[in-house]
Amino acid sequence: MSPNANANNTADAAAATTTATMPSFAKPTLLQSTALGGASAVFAVNFTHPIELVKSRVQISQQGIMHTCSATFRNEGLMAFWKGLPFAYFREGSNTAIRLGAYAPVRDAMGANAPGAPAYLKFVAGALTGAVGSMAGNPFDVLKTLAQINRGKSVPAFELVGRMYSDQGFGGFYRGLGVNMMRACALNSTKMGVYDITKGYVVTTTGWARKDTRTAFLSSFVAGFFMTCTVAPFDRIRTKLMSQPTNSQMYKGMTDCLVKTVQAEGPLSLWRGFVPIWARFAPMASLQLLTIEFLYDKLGFKSI
Repeated sequence: MSPNANANNTADAAAATTTATMPSFAKPTLLQSTALGGASAVFAVNFTHPIELVKSRVQISQQGIMHTCSATFRNEGLMAFWKGLPFAYFREGSNTAIRLGAYAPVRDAMGANAPGAPAYLKFVAGALTGAVGSMAGNPFDVLKTLAQINRGKSVPAFELVGRMYSDQGFGGFYRGLGVNMMRACALNSTKMGVYDITKGYVVTTTGWARKDTRTAFLSSFVAGFFMTCTVAPFDRIRTKLMSQPTNSQMYKGMTDCLVKTVQAEGPLSLWRGFVPIWARFAPMASLQLLTIEFLYDKLGFKSI
């Protein structure tokens, strides 16, 4: 046998050994991934909830971040920053569980992760899971927002639910659904699409693995910035719609709220609260995505 043949055989044997020893990662099912997405989101919201409370109050009161923080602490105490947390748990366990957890299975079912697949399919997958998630979590979004902007004594959860149902019926829990769905489509398509695509660029540029924590952190931080740019106007209108008192209706709907806001405060007011939104989105996206990637890895699932 020639030396070249021996060399080729040795290379083939080495390649086969390498392939055999490489870890193989299974893809999680839709149910498994959704459950992991919910667990990641519920964990992350413990840290990001105070930022969202400040963001909601800034959007409603038109006061600055520092004034809002100091007034909240002075008048209501430290724990006021976690008002509405029980509703946030339910919101993350429904809305974000689907938005975050269902993304990878839906993306793969659409063929968006196949070699040569157009990048826009990843944004479509994010928009679809975002829309479904927002429908599931809208009642908890409404109740969470009402609890967060309440500057008085905290209202017990069951009492707030009873007030809403008594004043506006079942439909009250779905106020702002239209803008919430559009917000979720913009948010999740940007979040998951940018995250997914950025991971590819990071891997190519740095040589880090897709499952590397550094890859996930950098990609999620980039996604958080672009999320803020696309979502801020929807978030402002959603907050104003959902923060209406249970016994009154200030706006007829999304369009009415949008027109009145622009007429009274100008177009740029739609991006009011940009800094606290980004301050929430950047760590929120990082915590959620790092946590679900960690859970994927520990359970032997393929990275997003």
